[in-house]
Amino acid sequence: MGTPFATDRAAEQVLAALQARGFEHAQVTVSESRRCELNLAHNEPSLLRSNESRKLAASGIVGGRRASAEGNDLSADGVATLVDNLWTAAGSAPPDEANAVSAGQTATLARGPREADPAQLAAALRTLLDWRAAQVPTMMIEEALAAHVHSRSHTVTSGGSAIACDFGWCELSVFGLAREGGRTSSFNHAGGTADALADVPHAFGIDRMMRELTQQVHTQPLAERFVGDVVLAPGAVADLVEWLMGQLGDGPLIDGSSLYRRRVGERIASPLLTLKSRYDAPGCAPLSADAFVAPPVTLLDAGVLTQLTPSLYGSRKTGLPHRPVAGHGWELQPGSTPLADIVAAVPRGALVDRLSMGSPAPNGDFSGVIKNSFVIEGGLIGPALAETMISGNVARMLHDVVAVSAERTDAGSQALPWLRIGGLHFS
Repeated sequence: MGTPFATDRAAEQVLAALQARGFEHAQVTVSESRRCELNLAHNEPSLLRSNESRKLAASGIVGGRRASAEGNDLSADGVATLVDNLWTAAGSAPPDEANAVSAGQTATLARGPREADPAQLAAALRTLLDWRAAQVPTMMIEEALAAHVHSRSHTVTSGGSAIACDFGWCELSVFGLAREGGRTSSFNHAGGTADALADVPHAFGIDRMMRELTQQVHTQPLAERFVGDVVLAPGAVADLVEWLMGQLGDGPLIDGSSLYRRRVGERIASPLLTLKSRYDAPGCAPLSADAFVAPPVTLLDAGVLTQLTPSLYGSRKTGLPHRPVAGHGWELQPGSTPLADIVAAVPRGALVDRLSMGSPAPNGDFSGVIKNSFVIEGGLIGPALAETMISGNVARMLHDVVAVSAERTDAGSQALPWLRIGGLHFS
């Protein structure tokens, strides 16, 4: 990253400027990142680029009124303008006694490769292109990238918190479709983060995604409505995890819509489900957005909810215990059943790679389209499905998990298995 930028000194200077302006409480993060990236477009190398960026994020509280702003101008004039704008914004914000900043949080965190290896990135994409040409020539890579990221940041608060991060990681992602004559599949994507780009294209489930796209050019609709099982692939399982995490966080806890506010210590999901943090994964950090060091946590322990996850603001707003969690880095523990056996046990249903269900209702009810999916009949995977919808309830789905695969897709920030869930309505 060349000569390191003094993120710590810059953050302290901005914090001092906010306090001098009159803010009673403040939080500042100054970060610097360098990205080295190679791109593919339409099955061909397209771009090699490297860029360096700096970012300033600050928030201030005065009289219970809070305002936040971001920018990239760290000059004296740029900081002065940001501070003035924050002061003006705070003056028109509603007062809220729950507003506060972290205090006494200190950590120095460093992990991952700091230097880019362009030859490794190029080799990863060349391997991907060669495999595509040999194994799935009808699959078209619309966009793909291999990248290395080095990110440094320093966060300080008026409460004495000081958190320094120095992380490096690699990324690989592929987006495309398959085409035969005048017919095409729907789009799909796969990717993830790692310390090094090895085992391409098998890493992150990219090879599976590309193979399945070639099988999804020809689709057929369901013959009739029925109630059956879904076998959710990791990409669809991620939607369930995201919904659950949302239910445990600030918004639903504050407005009273969370289904789980009074369920801590109770079984809210199948005993086959154990959800744990993996904050040490590439590209992840054990830090909450409001500058708290997040300890390792098991949120679901054999289906039992162990805690809620309000931020400091959410905790002060609701009176619930404060439980800081990071925004990324989660895994569902694998099961003991091979995926092939899970599919073989399904009398009627679908293997689903993607869900398109929008935002479920507050009680978890949803109706949506299943994409990149295959019908299952008598334990056998059949043709790809066209324009097929499922409906059900997400909270009920978590209860109705009857099998968890031994296999998982490890994408760095998440490691997820396949789940078999019963009682979904197909149409």
